[in-house]
Amino acid sequence: MRVLPGVLCLLLLAAAARPLAQGNDHALAEKVAAKVRDYTSFTIFDDVTVSVGNGKVTLTGCVTMPFKRQEIGERVAKIDGVEVLENDLHVLPVSQSDADLRMRVAQAIYGHPAFWPYASMPRPPIHIIVEAGRVTLTGVVNSEVERSLAFSLAHVPGAFSVVNDLRLDKAPSR
Repeated sequence: MRVLPGVLCLLLLAAAARPLAQGNDHALAEKVAAKVRDYTSFTIFDDVTVSVGNGKVTLTGCVTMPFKRQEIGERVAKIDGVEVLENDLHVLPVSQSDADLRMRVAQAIYGHPAFWPYASMPRPPIHIIVEAGRVTLTGVVNSEVERSLAFSLAHVPGAFSVVNDLRLDKAPSR
């Protein structure tokens, strides 16, 4: 009968460790996301998604320059708690027509009065990813109306297609 209390203790510790690990992963994900957001070369034309599981951090998304992929990876790898880093960031091909299209979409969205409050933020929440003339909107907006309006405004000349991956957030950071 002495074995049973020992097994019970191990089961309780294992059950308690699972939420603790999830809490640690959530805290680590927040640290990583903050480190990416605070990276001075991170712009509205880059998009990084952070996934964390048991100390393994996975970065996905797109950046406009190879040095950004490298530097973001280096910054994240230095964070306490990051045991393994998988840097799956895609570097968008260099293209003058894509660069011009990024600017036209940004001007169309952030130049619209509905998005002026976002445009004045230090880190505007709508990200514009362009690859081979195809536009993808990512980030957050306050309402379905803003989501639809941004999608509509992104259809500028030269955009072959527009994908709306904007998420709704009740209170984006301002």
